[in-house]
Amino acid sequence: MDCKHRYIPYGSTGSFTTIVEDYLQGKDSLSGFYKYSPDAAGVKRAIADRAQFPVNRKVLVDTLQKQYRSIETDKAVTDNIASLANDNTFTVCTAHQPNLLTGYLYFIYKIVHAIKLADELNEQHPDKHFVPVYYMGSEDNDLEELGTFRYSGKKYTWDAAGQKGAFGRMDTKTLKSILDELFRVLGPPNNETEQLKEVLTTAYLKHNNISDATQYLADKLFGRYGLVVLNPDEAAFKNEILNILEDDLLTQTPGKLVANQAAKLSEYKTQAYPRDINLFYLQDQLRERIEKDDDVWKVLNTDIVWSKEELLNELKQHPERFSPNVILRGIFQETILPNIAFIGGGAEVAYWLQLKNIFEHYNVFYPAVLLRQSILWEEPGAKELQEKLGLTDEELFLPIDKLITDHITSTTTATLSTEDEAERIEQVLTELKQKATSLDKTLEASAEAALAKMKYQLVVLEKKMLRAEKRNRATETERFHKLKNMLFPNGNLQERYENFMEYYTLYGSEFIDCLYACTDPLKNKFLIISPNN
Repeated sequence: MDCKHRYIPYGSTGSFTTIVEDYLQGKDSLSGFYKYSPDAAGVKRAIADRAQFPVNRKVLVDTLQKQYRSIETDKAVTDNIASLANDNTFTVCTAHQPNLLTGYLYFIYKIVHAIKLADELNEQHPDKHFVPVYYMGSEDNDLEELGTFRYSGKKYTWDAAGQKGAFGRMDTKTLKSILDELFRVLGPPNNETEQLKEVLTTAYLKHNNISDATQYLADKLFGRYGLVVLNPDEAAFKNEILNILEDDLLTQTPGKLVANQAAKLSEYKTQAYPRDINLFYLQDQLRERIEKDDDVWKVLNTDIVWSKEELLNELKQHPERFSPNVILRGIFQETILPNIAFIGGGAEVAYWLQLKNIFEHYNVFYPAVLLRQSILWEEPGAKELQEKLGLTDEELFLPIDKLITDHITSTTTATLSTEDEAERIEQVLTELKQKATSLDKTLEASAEAALAKMKYQLVVLEKKMLRAEKRNRATETERFHKLKNMLFPNGNLQERYENFMEYYTLYGSEFIDCLYACTDPLKNKFLIISPNN
């Protein structure tokens, strides 16, 4: 498959927040909220500084090897895990929840981004080794979000048969009915579709829980690239941040630090909202917030209550039962990984800008924070239609009404403007106003009202003339609607709506290879890919 691609600025898409665009542009207003610029120079500085912040590599390697014990993975993966024992090995990390069947396309894109950056750094720094890591947000308990995916316009939702708590721990055996329903319509009848069915069946029906299923699926998609999947839901990992967990429970310091940063970012819409305590209590079928009430700590919606001594004993004996929220997830990640760069979406970049002072307070390395690659996949039919309509790449992102209006007004042979008439009418009414006021100055207001009303009526008439011309050219304007629907399903960015299966069933693993080949991990621009079959 030949993959042609091009880039446009993120700002040209109208799809990203001001804080993200200002961050990428290096605006002074944000300079105090990160340590390393999101570019090659920033990543190079992060690599140079990372060695000053050692991690427990034995715990990391031992735990990863345990997690991979039941998977027959590629040698590239096992070699990468083993290499993490060496002080000159570092990671490039992206994080995401284990959405059912990966959820949305950006799950795939952010992992490809991490892999490509790690590979480029390996070429640039032969004295070091860089490992791509997918850090699985397995403890998230938002079933409504994580148990949903779309395929071919249809939304599939798993109710988890009443299970509660961490999504990653949920049993997968009740997924068979959803897979059966999906497989009846999945893809064209080809080898790629059959291979995908086999992978999905093994992932979700031959593994005990969502975390293991997601690890298997990610490994089958990316194992040949050496991707390491890390599930942080482990006592051994949480032992590494006991001091931070204890401080959050007893002094509520992390929340105070983030609240202070959020106040300084008040001109922007921030993404992370700190609580006094930023931990959940986690058991099977349970993930509920912990709150302090006078001299005791309670787990909401349960009868669990601890004194200070009981709480600290529970933390020491069962650290795996304490689950970080978004405020502490990042520092947990950076405590257990020798990480130099974190790759996240726009919302993740925004909330990481609130976290820097937490890392400084606990002397934990704050990595280079990179915006994940955003991609528009333009099938040949859509590319052909774009060219026929004469649209630039930037114009693809315009709202449909503006797109059609701009096209109609620039190509019509009819006169749709009432500007000339408005000038003549204003001249006549101005003369009438002078006549009226010469007779009675109190008529000035009436004359001005008549002028304003006439101007308004002309604007209304102009809009009606434009709508009439659109109706006259309905066949032509329908092609614009068709193209927008092809590229922006239901008015959304493709990557935030569709699932990778739409394209994997057409191209198989070449879909991943094409994404990898086209991704420039430090370009900081929106990528458009036009494959040629």
